[in-house]
Amino acid sequence: MRRVLGSVRARATLAATLVVAVALFAAGAAVLLSLRSNLTGQAGTYADRTAREIAVELAAGRPYDKLSLDSDDRPVQIVDASRKLVAVSEDLERISGTGVDDVTPQTPQTPSDSSDSGDDADDESDDEADDGHSLELGEIGEATYSEGSATIDGEEADYRFAAVPVNAKDKGRLTVYAGAPLTAEHSAVSTALTVMLIGFPLLLALVALVTWLVTRRALRPVEGIRGEMAAITASEDLTRRVPVPDTHDEVARLARTTNETLAALEQSVERQRRFVADASHELRSPIASLRTQLEVGSAHPELLDVEGAVEDTVRLQRLAADLLLLARLDAGERPADARLDLAAFVREEAGQRAGDRVPVSVDADAVEVAGSRGQLARVLANLLDNAQRHTRSSVAVTVRRAGEWAVVGVTDDGKGVPAAERERVFERFVRLDESRARDDGGAGLGLAIARDVAVRHGGSLTVRDAPAGGALFELRLPLA
Repeated sequence: MRRVLGSVRARATLAATLVVAVALFAAGAAVLLSLRSNLTGQAGTYADRTAREIAVELAAGRPYDKLSLDSDDRPVQIVDASRKLVAVSEDLERISGTGVDDVTPQTPQTPSDSSDSGDDADDESDDEADDGHSLELGEIGEATYSEGSATIDGEEADYRFAAVPVNAKDKGRLTVYAGAPLTAEHSAVSTALTVMLIGFPLLLALVALVTWLVTRRALRPVEGIRGEMAAITASEDLTRRVPVPDTHDEVARLARTTNETLAALEQSVERQRRFVADASHELRSPIASLRTQLEVGSAHPELLDVEGAVEDTVRLQRLAADLLLLARLDAGERPADARLDLAAFVREEAGQRAGDRVPVSVDADAVEVAGSRGQLARVLANLLDNAQRHTRSSVAVTVRRAGEWAVVGVTDDGKGVPAAERERVFERFVRLDESRARDDGGAGLGLAIARDVAVRHGGSLTVRDAPAGGALFELRLPLA
C-alpha cells in the first residue's frame, strides 16, 4: 500500500480527485443555495400577489364573507389592528409562522364600535404606532415575509407567508397573511441533492480513472528511461542511450539531457582509459631503460651509465608530477584565490630560465589576477618549454590587458602549429610528428596541463599564428 501511494501516479490521481471533490462540493452547495433561494423567492412572490389581491378587495370595502378565500392551496388569514383573526380561508386546520395561530375568526369590531371604548381605540392607535407606517384610507403597504407551516384539509405542508397591511374602508387597519407552498422548493432541492449524491461519486471515480490513465501514459517514457538507466548500470555499457519520446515536453527534455550526460560520462571514461593506457606506455620506456642500465651496471660496473640513469630518473619524476597534477585537476581541485601582479610574476619566472637554449624577452604591463601561484607558474613553464623546443632564434612573452581579461602571450619563431592540429595539441599524450623524440623529456602532457589549469582559473588557452611567423599561445585570465 505504501509503495502504491508513494508513486507519482497515485499521488497525482489522489490530488486531482481531492481538488475536483472540493470544487464539486463548493459548486453543489452554491447550486443548492441558489436553487432554494430562487424557489423561495418565487413562492414569496406568489404569496405576495395573493395577499395583495385580497388587500385590494378589502380596500374596496368588500365584506369578509365575499372575499376570495376559497382556494385549496392558499392559507389566508386576515387580522385586525388588535391581532384578532377576522377572516380565514376554508379548511384551514392549523397554521404557524404568521404570529397568529388562530384558525377560527372572531366577530370583527367596526371603527364605530371601537370608538365607544377608549381603551380599544388607544390599543389600535398604539398598534398603528408600533407598525411604524400610517396608511391612508384604501392604501396598501409593503409586504413582509416569513416561513412556517399549515394544515389544510388534513394535509400539512411548509409555506412562505407574505404579510400585507391595508387600511380598509369601514374596517380600519388590517393585515392580510397569504401563504404559497414550498413543496416545489423542497422537491427540487431534494432532487438536486439526490442527483449530486449519486452523480458526484461517479464523477470523482471517472476523474480518478482518467487521471490514473493519463499519468500512466505521461509517465511511461519515464519508466522507459529508468529501465534503460538500470540496464546501463548493470551492464556498464556507456554506449547505450535512453529512449527519447517523440514529444516536446519535460520528459523529452529529460531524456535528451540524460543522453547528453551519458555521452559526457562515456567521453570522460574513455578519456580516463586512454590516460591510463598512455601513462602506462610513457612510464614503461623510462622504467625499462633505467632497469636495463642498473642490470648492466650490476653485472659490469664499468659499463654503468650514471648520467643516463639520472636522466631517466628525472624524466620519471617529471612524468609522475604531471600525472599527479592532472589527477588533482580531474578531481576538481579549486585553485587558491591569491592576488598576484602578473607582470612581476612573469618577469620573475622568466628570469629563472638563464640556462634556456634561446633567451626569453619579456614585455609586460601591470595587471592583477587571482589564482594559484604554483599552478600559474606551471602553465608559464610549460608554455616556455614548448616554445624552446620549437623556436629557431627567439622566444617572447607579453602581458597586456584586454577589456576584463589579462592576456599572456608566448611567441616563438618556429614552424607554428597547423590549423588542423590547434585543438589536438592540447590533448593528453599528444605530440606532433616533429616532437615525438623522447630525448627532450616531453610526454605530451605540458599543453594539456596548461589548458586545464587555465580553465580551472576561469580563463582559456589557445594557439594561433604569430604575426612574424611561428606560434603564439595566448593565456587569458579574468582580472582580479
